[in-house]
Amino acid sequence: MVKPIEGNGTTEEQWRTWTAMRQWPELTLDPPGPPLVVAPHPDDEILGVAGLMAVLGHADLAAVTDGEASHPGSTVHTPASLAAVRRSETAEALRRLGLGSAAVHRLGHPDGGIDEERLTGQLAELLTPGRWCLVTWRGDGHPDHEATGRAAARACAATGARLLEYPIWAWHWSYPGSPDVPWDRAHRVELPPAARTAKAAAIAAFPSQTAPLGPDSADAAILPPHVVARFTRPFEVIFT
Repeated sequence: MVKPIEGNGTTEEQWRTWTAMRQWPELTLDPPGPPLVVAPHPDDEILGVAGLMAVLGHADLAAVTDGEASHPGSTVHTPASLAAVRRSETAEALRRLGLGSAAVHRLGHPDGGIDEERLTGQLAELLTPGRWCLVTWRGDGHPDHEATGRAAARACAATGARLLEYPIWAWHWSYPGSPDVPWDRAHRVELPPAARTAKAAAIAAFPSQTAPLGPDSADAAILPPHVVARFTRPFEVIFT
């Protein structure tokens, strides 16, 4: 269900005033051990579930790509140098969450060219029965997010792990009550003040995405303030 991700999208004010969001049940936080958090690109895991990671106090990360294609026409970075920057940003974000010692599994897929079959096998090797697998939602609208979500779903089915999906770009292209989104599976993760503060600091650890790399339009911020605003709520959303 790839969607065009363009314009300013649905505003956070529109989401904030949607009363249905306040009625979603809370997710019971009872993982049997450190969850495996799967990120198609560096920062997806931080935007989606950094607060949950901070609350749990432990997690392992599966980094599917290094995000080298976020600025394909950059006048500042080559893809290789941008990948290095984003790996460093991930490490700093985890440190700010108190997860500096978390295991990071770098799976080596090209940004924009994820091999679903290979990824399914890689994730299955990291999963066990009952283990939580947090991954981008299969209908999120971004091809890498959806491919990663599908691979994780198959890996969970094969291993007996528990699939938990987090939306990222759906907050941009969808709208309150959109029939394309499984709101009936939505659960809230309430974030105490310390987790919210840690998440904000972790998001700020990605200046390559939240600020322009340079003056050229090809170096514009991928996550300007109106996008980041969707991920600074006092709760996160998980589809079970």
